[in-house]
Amino acid sequence: MDLEFLQSELDYYPVTVHQFLSAPFALAFYHLSITGHLHLTARYIFLMFGGLLLAIVSMGHYAVMVLIPAVFAVVLIHCLKPRIVHKWTFLSQMTWQTLCHLWLHYKEYYLQEATDIKFQIALSSLMLLTQRVTSVSLDILEGEIKITARKVQQNRFDADTLCCSLPYLSYMLYFPALLGGPLCSFQRFKTHVENLKESDQKCTAKPLWSFFYKCIQFFVLNMLRVAVRNCVSVIKHRDQRSTQWNVPEDIFMIWTTALMFRLAYYSQWLLSESLNNLVGLGLENDRIQQSTLSDTDIWTLETTNKISEFVRVWNKTTAGWLRRMVFQRSKVQPFISTFIFSAWWHGLHPAQIFGFLLCAATVKVDYRVHQYMVPLTARSRFLRLFYKIVTWMQTQLVIAYVLVAVELRTFSCVLVLCKSVCAVSPLVYILMLIGMPNKAK
Repeated sequence: MDLEFLQSELDYYPVTVHQFLSAPFALAFYHLSITGHLHLTARYIFLMFGGLLLAIVSMGHYAVMVLIPAVFAVVLIHCLKPRIVHKWTFLSQMTWQTLCHLWLHYKEYYLQEATDIKFQIALSSLMLLTQRVTSVSLDILEGEIKITARKVQQNRFDADTLCCSLPYLSYMLYFPALLGGPLCSFQRFKTHVENLKESDQKCTAKPLWSFFYKCIQFFVLNMLRVAVRNCVSVIKHRDQRSTQWNVPEDIFMIWTTALMFRLAYYSQWLLSESLNNLVGLGLENDRIQQSTLSDTDIWTLETTNKISEFVRVWNKTTAGWLRRMVFQRSKVQPFISTFIFSAWWHGLHPAQIFGFLLCAATVKVDYRVHQYMVPLTARSRFLRLFYKIVTWMQTQLVIAYVLVAVELRTFSCVLVLCKSVCAVSPLVYILMLIGMPNKAK
């Protein structure tokens, strides 16, 4: 197997540095707020200008890619009627993001140029901004957020409108979530900022404890990732000297490469969550509320024997956003439409399209397999254990195959993966999709 596509893209990423540098500002915001030194307007301004500063430092001149749509989205929110605001904010935001992705395609595939890391950071931040913009517009459409009719009818920004726009602009750009998730709703963000006052003082040791605890997990996961990466490098060097096709090494290489990507995601999610905790978001009664503001559930992801469950739990707030945005609103094939939109949102790279469509097919089969097999194994503990082990291995292989394709993005990656013995695992599921009828519930 040709392992050129396994050149590691997991080098020390500048986003980590910028997030650690913004941690003192997050703690300062929390402390100044609960001690009464920042009134409500000052809190919104602190979070917004913190985001502006972080964008300029981390993205350079590419920061305009994020700042322009953020301001434009707030303008649309206050100038359009609630029943049409979601349509136009969605179209404008996805059009802008698609143009930025097409520019990336042009530079990578046509000009064969190495992409500036600051451009990649800006594009990643733009994707997160799309989540926040469309989340707010959906809330307005569904009546969860009320926009004063007088301001909409005026169709212009006066001083009052500008003041009312501050929470929205602050939400679009607040620095703890600018470079990483999880997705927090506007209502929760606004309620939290408004309730940070002197009468509700909390001990700053609680956010600090959450931050340090997740930072320890971050460093442990990165140490594991480096160990796995070294293991992959050794096997790759050995494979390059061998002319024989080694099936176990081929499978192990795909799985460990996917493991590197998963560990990178887990560590980055934990660091992003810790920044949100540091300003008080995600803390409920001084405790971490992981179920509502967290993307990370490592235990479930690594132990589940269901591909469908893995997809639901992976990057939980984004999965919830996709379900709300597409699955619950699409009138034509909502299941496949969700995966197609996810590929569009991620940038429509060749291997991403391949990976998301393959993931959709395997999730569909996964439902059918468990419908048939769970009743058959219910009477025997041994069969149930054997079934869980086999389906866990199948889940690991399919997810590894899909994740490597999505992360490495190029068409050459698709060709290499199709020649790999690991292609047998998703191929079996696709054949089952064709031959196995859907069992009536």
